Amino acid sequence: MLTAAMSCPACQIKIEGHFRQTPFDRLCPEDLEFLEQYLLADFSIKTLEQNSSLGYAAIRSRLDKLIASYKELAKMDAQKKTILKKLSDNEITVSEAKEMLEKLAGD
Repeated sequence: MLTAAMSCPACQIKIEGHFRQTPFDRLCPEDLEFLEQYLLADFSIKTLEQNSSLGYAAIRSRLDKLIASYKELAKMDAQKKTILKKLSDNEITVSEAKEMLEKLAGD
């Protein structure tokens, strides 16, 4: 997925170009922070448990939710790509593609 523009609401700077966006880019800030902590703990639940106030069960639960969120975002990306491919192959109209993308975003 490519993004055409990016902006910073704090400083009002906007840049345009082609930027590759991954499901990681769309995780909520709390999930990204947790993922970073897990990465810095060498992907060790035990180390993360020692370095935070969370217990094993809480960490495992957050990891499971994070994995599920990522899988859902990746699945949505694949569905969007399929719709756009059908559009580029003239298998569907622009209005059909728009309707399908809007429905996907609403799910």
